[in-house]
Amino acid sequence: MANHFLLTIILVALASSFAYASDPSPLQDFCVAIDEPKDAVFVNGKFCKDPKLATADDFFFPGPKMLGLHIPRIRIDYDPNGLNAPHTHPHATKIRVVLEGTLHVGFATSNSNLGNRLFTKVLLKGDVFVYPMGLIHFQFNVGKTNVVAITAFSSQNTGVIVLPSPPYPHTKQP
Repeated sequence: MANHFLLTIILVALASSFAYASDPSPLQDFCVAIDEPKDAVFVNGKFCKDPKLATADDFFFPGPKMLGLHIPRIRIDYDPNGLNAPHTHPHATKIRVVLEGTLHVGFATSNSNLGNRLFTKVLLKGDVFVYPMGLIHFQFNVGKTNVVAITAFSSQNTGVIVLPSPPYPHTKQP
């Protein structure tokens, strides 16, 4: 009996030593799809817009185009001058739809070779903005009225890392 128990323990220990898990980081901050490969770079088997030529408009879509997706989503209400302080989601891409108000949004790239660029856009009602996975981003209500926005993620386990908060008003989350 003791030998059987010892053999079981050894087999479990050996089996667990072969277990392997990882959460690989992307090789680039983002890949903006491009129609014409002559102006593109080739990354991971895909033609992407040269990141030096990317603009905030590449992550912006006017109008509600994301209805009916089955991905995690939340509603966020921003008071006038409300700020969602700089933070990152290391495990998910985020998409935000503004339902009411005016919201200034942005993210910064992490590639120092490209100068850690800042992409910002002022969103109006119905506008949609995408934040690439793992990049530091923020939202700020620049209007005189409340902002209501819906946010969705590409993963149920987004992870969140909040950078030190500045002394500004924060958002109310229901």
